[in-house]
Amino acid sequence: MADLAWLTTRPVAHRGLHDAAKGVLENCPQAFQAAIAGNYAIECDVQPTADGDAIVFHDPTLDRLTVQTGRVDQRSVAELQAIPFKATTDRMLTLSQLFALVDDKVPLVVEIKSEFDGKLGLTKRVAELAADYRGRLALMSFDPAPIAWLKAHAPGLVRGIVAESAYAGAHWDRLPSAMKRDLAAIAHFDTTDPHFLSWRVADMPSAATVLYRSALKRPVICWTVRNDEDRALAARHADQVTFEGYLA
Repeated sequence: MADLAWLTTRPVAHRGLHDAAKGVLENCPQAFQAAIAGNYAIECDVQPTADGDAIVFHDPTLDRLTVQTGRVDQRSVAELQAIPFKATTDRMLTLSQLFALVDDKVPLVVEIKSEFDGKLGLTKRVAELAADYRGRLALMSFDPAPIAWLKAHAPGLVRGIVAESAYAGAHWDRLPSAMKRDLAAIAHFDTTDPHFLSWRVADMPSAATVLYRSALKRPVICWTVRNDEDRALAARHADQVTFEGYLA
C-alpha cells in the first residue's frame, strides 16, 4: 500500500474551516479557502445531482442551509448553484470546481454520501473525476458499497471507511441491527479493504481502530473533535483529527 503519511500530517478541517456567525458556511468556497490559508487538510461531502454530477454539500435536502427546500438529487447543477445559502454569498461547488480550487495546496478528503440504497452513480462520478486529479486525495464513506466498488474498479484511489461503534440515534434507525453490528466490526473488510478509518471520537478506542493502528499499521482519523476532552482522547488513540469550532 502507498505511503499515506500525507493523510495525517495536518489536522483535517471538517467541511472546511467554517464559521457561520462570520458568514463562512460549511462546504463552501470561503471555508475551503480559509482551510488552505491555515494549511489544514480539508474534509468535504458530496451529494449526487439530477444531471449526474457530484455537488459539494452535506445534507440530502436543501432545507437546513439554503433558502429553498427539497432534495438535492432532484436539482441540476445549474439549479443548485443558483440557490442562495442562508448565511453566505457563496454558492455550491461541484467536485471538479473544488479540485480546481484546492489544486493540491493541501490534502483533500471527500466523503461520498449514501443512503445505503445500492446506488453507485455518485461513486462512479467521483472516481471519474478523481482519476484526473493530481493532488493528495482520499475518498471515504459510511456505506461499504461505494468503497467496495472503488476497491474493485479504481484500486489506485485511496479509500477509507467512516464508522462508529454504536450507530445510535434516529439517523441510523433505518438500518437493521445486524447491519449496524457488522458496520461497527468492519465485517466488510474483505470486500472494502479500506486504507484508513475515520472513527467517531467518542467511541475511541475500538477493536477496529486498535487493529488498524497496531496490526495493520494503517492510519486512523477521528471525527468530529470540538473540545479539549475530544482532543485528549484523539491524541491517545488516533493519528489525526477531523475538527471544527477551534483552530487546531
